[in-house]
Amino acid sequence: MAVKQTAGRDALGEFAPKFAELNDEVLFGQVWSREDKLSLRDRSLVTVVALMAQGLTDSSFRYHLTAAKNNGITRTEIAEILTHAAFYAGWPKAWAAFRMAKEVWAEESAEDAKAKHQSEMVFPIGASNDGFAQYFSGKSYLAPLSTVQVGIYNVTFEPGCRNNWHIHHAAKGGGQILVCVAGRGYYQEWGKAPQELHPGDVVNIPPEVKHWHGAAPDCWFSHLAVEVPGEGTSNEWCEPVPEETYKELRWCVLTYTQP
Repeated sequence: MAVKQTAGRDALGEFAPKFAELNDEVLFGQVWSREDKLSLRDRSLVTVVALMAQGLTDSSFRYHLTAAKNNGITRTEIAEILTHAAFYAGWPKAWAAFRMAKEVWAEESAEDAKAKHQSEMVFPIGASNDGFAQYFSGKSYLAPLSTVQVGIYNVTFEPGCRNNWHIHHAAKGGGQILVCVAGRGYYQEWGKAPQELHPGDVVNIPPEVKHWHGAAPDCWFSHLAVEVPGEGTSNEWCEPVPEETYKELRWCVLTYTQP
């Protein structure tokens, strides 16, 4: 069912009431509501192509792109639609349309990537890691798997996310074990070369060692964080990993891992 439109009345109700009425009641109220003749999805497709052909990539174009997305046109489909129309409407118009379409479908793209990452592992991604957000650069998620005997948590990092430098203190025993389960990430100890991590890798972190870990810039990453039992255990959170250092990290990893 078509959503009742009020944009005409809101913007031009006093200045041009008849135009506002035609826009809201006739165009959107009558034409768009004839779903038995043409579905909302197909009407969105036609409208997007018509606006693109005229080079009208303004706020109204964004509105209709959003409507197209809400009416079921996927990210893959809109890319194909604009590519096809480019040969008839013109290449510059297509470029302008693509720039706006990428923004409209950006959220869906992120959700698709998250769903794909989830499909690559048996452990849940979990909820937003809000309790420790202040110690992370970027967004992370936390899924408690075991909270008795030995604490085991699945920690998931969005692309580019990493935690601050930190230390697991312990009077006896203690430390942490990371078991990488999906994606690609990094681990680094203070004063040592960084390591690139892949599913199946295991990292043993002794107590009192300053370190950080997180995702690669272009990839989600998940690892199980296993708390090694000990006495007098505590975590000390230190400074964030500087953005400049993180951006250079991939080249450092490549350099240190070259045969």
